[in-house]
Amino acid sequence: MLSLLCTQPGRFAFHNDEIPMRKKGQALLKVKRVGICGTDLHAYEGTQPYFQYPRILGHELSAVIEETDNDSGFSKGESVTIIPYFNCGTCIACRRNKPNCCAHINVFGVHSDGGMREFILVPADKLIKSEGLTFDELALIEPLSIGAHAVARAAIEKGEFVLIVGAGPIGMGIIEFARIAGAEIIVMDTNDDRLQFCMQHLHVKHVVNPAKEDAVKRIQQLTNNDMATAVFDATGNLSAINNGIKYLSHGGRYILVGLQKEDFHFSHPEFHKRETALMSSRNATKEDFAHVIKSLKQGLIHPQNYITHRTSFNEVSSEKFDYWLNPKHKVIKAMVEFN
Repeated sequence: MLSLLCTQPGRFAFHNDEIPMRKKGQALLKVKRVGICGTDLHAYEGTQPYFQYPRILGHELSAVIEETDNDSGFSKGESVTIIPYFNCGTCIACRRNKPNCCAHINVFGVHSDGGMREFILVPADKLIKSEGLTFDELALIEPLSIGAHAVARAAIEKGEFVLIVGAGPIGMGIIEFARIAGAEIIVMDTNDDRLQFCMQHLHVKHVVNPAKEDAVKRIQQLTNNDMATAVFDATGNLSAINNGIKYLSHGGRYILVGLQKEDFHFSHPEFHKRETALMSSRNATKEDFAHVIKSLKQGLIHPQNYITHRTSFNEVSSEKFDYWLNPKHKVIKAMVEFN
């Protein structure tokens, strides 16, 4: 089988490998789609935390079952996606039903080799049924689940003003599920194309470009001086993370979804006077996946909004990743297709 290895930042190489041998409790899958996410792009750039080279990238995927245990609840030929966070089942987080932040977590495509190859082995208990969704839709479930988890983590309520900083694919997932929860949404980004996309395709009414306007004053105007009761950072940008508290109401929640290698810092008096609730949101749970699938099936989310670029597996290259990273090409989600 063909595998694509990221050998070091900025470099890929194709390899011919043996199809892996399945063991009990595992499923052998034939990959059909892999979505390119920020994790993959940051790994290619050399800026992804928790990462070592060489590595096969890819954890947003859809596939067809080739082999699995007879008692797994799945059968050969069935379309699936996977929960790509392989947890230990015994640590304090797992025992408290938080497998998404397992102390010994193995994220497929980050801590171990991922889906950018023709066949993969995964734990059978991480399979998710297709529920009639297409290969494209199945490959979007994981990134959308990140947004669903963040919104659930923040316990968003109907009518509250929510600010999402960063209008990339993860920020867009947060937008979708904050909207489904009934929030009044404000989106902030320095990329006008992304802001226009959110207004046109995600029905966002309020956008802010902090490079072109006073963001604090604009959010004051939009919220009748209350500011946002929940602020989500979906950028992973250190400056954006440090500045996010300025847009937060008193008694509000600040949720860090984007990931940054460096230390972040706030003014303690500004943080303290708001009685700020600070939280991170990592990965997603099976319940989040179920929420996404239900929302897709009900037509609350339109997956065709997201996939802006496509390529075949054997055409993936450094040049493709450089292209996708260039803002002028207006990439929202690139999808890799397999035969």
